[in-house]
Amino acid sequence: MSAKSSRKNTVKNAKPQVKPGLVLLASSHRVAPGLLTWRAWETLRSAGRVLAGSGEHPLLPYVLDAGVAVEVTEAVARELVDAARGERVVWLAAQDGDERLMREIGRIAVEEPLDIEVLHGSYDLPGARLLDLVSVMDTLRRECPWDREQTHESLVRYLLEESYEVAETIEEGDLGALREELGDVLMQVAFHSVVASERDDETAFTIDDVAGGIVDKLVRRHPHVFADVAVSGADEVNANWEQIKAAERAAKDGGEASALDGVPMGQPALSLAAQLQRRAGRIEAPAELFPAGDGVGERLFELVRRARDEGRDPEAELRAISRVFRDRVRAWEREQSVQDG
Repeated sequence: MSAKSSRKNTVKNAKPQVKPGLVLLASSHRVAPGLLTWRAWETLRSAGRVLAGSGEHPLLPYVLDAGVAVEVTEAVARELVDAARGERVVWLAAQDGDERLMREIGRIAVEEPLDIEVLHGSYDLPGARLLDLVSVMDTLRRECPWDREQTHESLVRYLLEESYEVAETIEEGDLGALREELGDVLMQVAFHSVVASERDDETAFTIDDVAGGIVDKLVRRHPHVFADVAVSGADEVNANWEQIKAAERAAKDGGEASALDGVPMGQPALSLAAQLQRRAGRIEAPAELFPAGDGVGERLFELVRRARDEGRDPEAELRAISRVFRDRVRAWEREQSVQDG
């Protein structure tokens, strides 16, 4: 290699000249360690010194692997400030923010001006806080005695209660409280997913499986968005949605689909009866399939009272008769299918 090319190589590999100062490099624990912005990597490579307060800092292996020397030292504000007066110093801030250290450095800098920059090396993507929820639920499941004992069955009542509170909040127009109530519902989803992840058979799943399933379903049921299906408006979108759902039910059951497939039998009995009757109305099920009864309004209220007096659960009673209705409609559908065949 000639002396001329050697000089060029030396100049090329030399660190660019940077002015003294302190760079506090912040990163998100919700982003995989090492995924830093280009500016963050350039700052690390050009710094006079790079320091970290712990040898366990998640960025440390990646920074070292990039050939950047890192000094592990106790975080002392005065020492960092003094060091940064003679050269460019980068501090790998702890992922909790190092708030106490930041405040102390700021206090010193007010009295003794210094070039200080907070550089965010990574940023949260939308939905990143869901990772915190997963982490918290995993911790609670391991360490909280009450959370450890819960099952899918024991959690059902809480999921229903939280869902009712969301509905009530919307009905009352209290949109300021809606965020909290939706958070309570989301927590129940995370809780059920943690419980399910502990099984060791084919029924096990994780919250990623839950999210992946709904993503696939939404894409499949919106061909006018994710495929080349054209629609004229919301009514046609709804019609396509129902057709796709019916096809999914038929494929899942391996046979003919019922108009009552997909009706959630776990919902409150009054809404259950209403939904079953709506579905049966779509196929014009004969009136004799409907449970007999002449009670409406005041009489229904009286029936609820009588049930309580007899020690019966009116919700459970109505749920049971709704199941009878469901079975009658399905049996009638089978009979019609035989007759038509």
